[in-house]
Amino acid sequence: MTRFLLRRSVQALFVLLALAAVLYAVFYLAPGDPARLACGPKCSVAQVQQVRTQMGLDDPVYAQFWHFLRGIVAGHTYSTGTGALHCPAPCLGQSYRTGELVTSIVGEKLPATASLALGAMVLWLIIGVGTGLVSALRRGGIVERLLTAFTLVGVATPVFITGILLLLVFCAWLQWLPYPSYVPLTDDPQQWAWNLLLPWLALALVEAAKYARLTRSSLLETLAEDHIRTFRAYGVGERAIVRRHALRGALAPVIALSALDLGTIFGGALLTETLFGIPGLGQQLVQSVQLKDLPVIVGIVLVMGLAVVVANALADVLYALADRRVVLR
Repeated sequence: MTRFLLRRSVQALFVLLALAAVLYAVFYLAPGDPARLACGPKCSVAQVQQVRTQMGLDDPVYAQFWHFLRGIVAGHTYSTGTGALHCPAPCLGQSYRTGELVTSIVGEKLPATASLALGAMVLWLIIGVGTGLVSALRRGGIVERLLTAFTLVGVATPVFITGILLLLVFCAWLQWLPYPSYVPLTDDPQQWAWNLLLPWLALALVEAAKYARLTRSSLLETLAEDHIRTFRAYGVGERAIVRRHALRGALAPVIALSALDLGTIFGGALLTETLFGIPGLGQQLVQSVQLKDLPVIVGIVLVMGLAVVVANALADVLYALADRRVVLR
């Protein structure tokens, strides 16, 4: 198991290094002058050159990339013209527009995105896995047909459509809930959960449909295996077979996929955050793209990529714990 974890950690490290290189190349080597963007359109040529020197853009490309990587590991000190600003590790740069450290911006927006992703994951696992189990165990009946229709509708409906429908039904027509307004968990846990309920549902209903289909097919496949038929032949009850033997094998792919989807939602909840006004990383990324604030864009995308890579590694570990044969490969 130790060798397996070490191998996955090294692979994740190389993926992150490649991601950092691609991001740096795309955003810093693309046409355009970062010094001009940082200084503003009204700066003179001399002022732009001064900013370029302060930012280290006069250095060779490989030296700039090395400084970028070293800043992530050991921090970086930026010249402000009249002094110095130290950015502790992991340093992701300094905003062109506000001068604020990117790590501070990410740290401010990260709790909202994490709250959205984690809460939605809990809901989609409860709804999706529960629906899939009922559909598999009640196959052939009216319940399975209704649940199959639900999953088909859920898979085919985009998240922004689901979110708009939830707002119309619960906030406008029934008026059971106020329009969501994000409240930090540390300020008021009850209002935090209350205002995130509709965003959680919007994401969970779409994802739950996928998990219901996966759980149903995986459980049916496991119940058809030879060792399950052997248990039935020895007179073991169906409920005991499902609970003790079939569920473990059926839920292994669900566990792996949930970790992957958590990383994807962590970096891709842009539409949900925009629709419900959640001040998370997705909303900040849109604003930074509009302002062409390259360090903030690179920092946020790198953090989102880190979430996906970590989620992939976590999915491999969870899958290995559920199925020990993975470790031996």
